[in-house]
Amino acid sequence: MGGELCASLGGGMCTRVGESWRRMKRDLNDTVSKGKVGRYFKLEARKSCFTRELRAGTATFLTMAYIITINATILADSGGTCSVSDCSPMIHFANVSTHHTHNPHKPGPECKFKSNVGYQNCLSKTKSDLIVATALSSMIACFAMGLLANLPFALAPGMGANAYFAYNLVGFHGSGPMTYRTALAVVLVEGCAFLVIAALGLRAKLARLIPRPIRLACAAGIGLFIAFVGLQAHQGLGLVGPDSSTLVSLTACSSTNPLTGECIDGKMQSPAFWLGAVGFLIMCYGLMKDIKGSMIYGILFVTLISWIRGTSVTYFPNTPVGDTSYKYFKKVVDFHKIKSTAGAFSFKDFNRSEVWLALVTLLYVDVLATTGTLFSMAEIGGFVDENGGFEGEYLAYMVDASSTILGSALGTSPIATYIESSAGIREGGRTGLTAIITGFYFFLSLFFTPLLASVPPWAIGPSLVMVGVMMMRVVKEIEWVKVKEGVPAFVTMLLMPLTYSISNGIIGGIGLYVALSLYDYIVGSVRWFMKMRRLVGGVQNQVSATATAEIV
Repeated sequence: MGGELCASLGGGMCTRVGESWRRMKRDLNDTVSKGKVGRYFKLEARKSCFTRELRAGTATFLTMAYIITINATILADSGGTCSVSDCSPMIHFANVSTHHTHNPHKPGPECKFKSNVGYQNCLSKTKSDLIVATALSSMIACFAMGLLANLPFALAPGMGANAYFAYNLVGFHGSGPMTYRTALAVVLVEGCAFLVIAALGLRAKLARLIPRPIRLACAAGIGLFIAFVGLQAHQGLGLVGPDSSTLVSLTACSSTNPLTGECIDGKMQSPAFWLGAVGFLIMCYGLMKDIKGSMIYGILFVTLISWIRGTSVTYFPNTPVGDTSYKYFKKVVDFHKIKSTAGAFSFKDFNRSEVWLALVTLLYVDVLATTGTLFSMAEIGGFVDENGGFEGEYLAYMVDASSTILGSALGTSPIATYIESSAGIREGGRTGLTAIITGFYFFLSLFFTPLLASVPPWAIGPSLVMVGVMMMRVVKEIEWVKVKEGVPAFVTMLLMPLTYSISNGIIGGIGLYVALSLYDYIVGSVRWFMKMRRLVGGVQNQVSATATAEIV
């Protein structure tokens, strides 16, 4: 098509335009490379240029922009700072003589799990807060990584840690063992602990304390957990749901019980599910063809159709909540100020064991994820030296840990370096300019909160499943033929989605690995004891023989 266009316009014109464009790009790259910016980021030393870094930053953002809406949706499922006090009063109708009266009464905790207008409005505002918190923390973290470490690594709230935060710590709409405020305080303390570990250089030693098969299985187990979340009704596609006889079942129903969530009628007839399934196929085809931003295109397709009112898949039904959401959506551009999540810390429950278990689990997941991701990205970019390290390594860990502290202050779960940074590295990104450009895109997203807050769950669910697929890649590195490695790894992966708890999977896997290692430990200890006994006996015999010879 380009050739036909050039032929119609004249080949000479196309050639001149092409040469002018290449000359302009070359002049721009030369100016930037030889200026203060180029010298600071070592563009020439790392054999890169400004336009290449620009392309790399764009590719990185396109592959990870999904986190803005997904992270906000997952964390909003916890209820945030919303409580029973935000629920609208329940209306009780009574017949008194010949007069009909209605008396509002104070709602109970059950209002958080029903379609209560007041609570749903609070959740909508919380989600907007979390969208801003996600974009703002990602922007600052990317800027810090680029400016301080000069590495093309992008950061954002980590998948896995956010699911653990929302569904294990706080629970769906606050039904978990701790409040949102306490969980944020846990993230803050975890970030401080990680910062100390990174500053003292103890990260590698801490990571090696966990057996290798458990480390690998954790990534896969978290992937299964995230995919399971993406298949459910409240958080994703709605393909699976509760069942009184089998715990979970295939649903995607046209109507469900509002109290139990069980299918009432029309199994596999949910229009929203089938629309989400098409979005999932778009993501798959895009990834098959190595198209940058494939997940974004899938989310965008489903979202645009869901924005049409009056359809069976609309995100804005003709209800009070739907009308309020649609009114906010029509603003399109709006800078939303964080009102409820920033600085929402509470340390009053730190005397409970659940809090410290959560702290250790988050720290473990953060250290392992950061270590694995940073070294993987350094390998892809060719930054690793003969000693196994890479330039900017120390500052990269410090930035990662500091970003988690920042994220908790804004109201989000731990910040992590993203494996999607590899998209930018493959596009030629070699310096911190890539990270800064990615951060600039996060900055632009701050002004489109009404649009980002209107992405439906059935558009996000497919991407959660796809993230789970990507995280399963590590299972090939587990030595399944060795029972001592395979069984604990399998139990770790199995327990995370089935018990809806990442910490249960980690504890179960480590416990089983230790139990299977006891035999080798005991046998090794006995052999060592027998060897030492023989050595001591030999020394005693030599001493006795020497003493006898001297007497004679």
